[in-house]
Amino acid sequence: MMRVLVVEDEHHLAEGLRFNIEAEGFEVSVRETGEEALADFAAGERYDLLVLDVMLPGIDGFEVIRSLREQRHFLPTLMLTARGRAEDVVKGIAAGADDYLAKPFDLGVLIARIKGLLRRREWIGESAGEPEMRVEINGRTIDFKSLSIEWEGEKQPLTLMEANFLKYLVDHEGEAVSRADLLDKVWQVHGDTDTRAIDNFVVRLRKYIETDPAQPRCLLTVRGVGYRLERG
Repeated sequence: MMRVLVVEDEHHLAEGLRFNIEAEGFEVSVRETGEEALADFAAGERYDLLVLDVMLPGIDGFEVIRSLREQRHFLPTLMLTARGRAEDVVKGIAAGADDYLAKPFDLGVLIARIKGLLRRREWIGESAGEPEMRVEINGRTIDFKSLSIEWEGEKQPLTLMEANFLKYLVDHEGEAVSRADLLDKVWQVHGDTDTRAIDNFVVRLRKYIETDPAQPRCLLTVRGVGYRLERG
């Protein structure tokens, strides 16, 4: 049975989430603070998915997901945001979240998002012909099925959103892709949104695919536009 961790400090909402997610056949644990959630992982608890509220007492959801990713916990994460504020969405994804849902939300939509994240291959979406599941970039193999990058005996797991981001660049190899387009097509954030989080996200990806991240040869900056991928 798949295990879901819900981190939500509003008691009634948390119990409602527990009831509805359990009704779909999942095992659910609830924690009210980020500190409690991190303690679970530190104690060796294993979960298949995390539902994480942004606004928590003590450390907030952004810090929780950032800490988990730094500790190499790459479980799919759905972040709950207040009113779907674009800045919260961008900050959460940049920190390592895979999807977001604005409060108040429909429970049917929540369940659909959870199931979608757990079907880890569904992130690929529809494309013409067979999707390219493994690509070589700079001597590194990106496996979009297992969500990982491998090179010289090393293996780096990817979050769903990191894989989405790289797949979009691969699909537009050699093209200058704007930051606004990446926000829209990959992160599904629209409108007048600060794009600087994209730059921070790219810094992280360069550590995965570049020989020297400070002197990138594959994931290139296109001044005044965004980025271009060259496989190298």
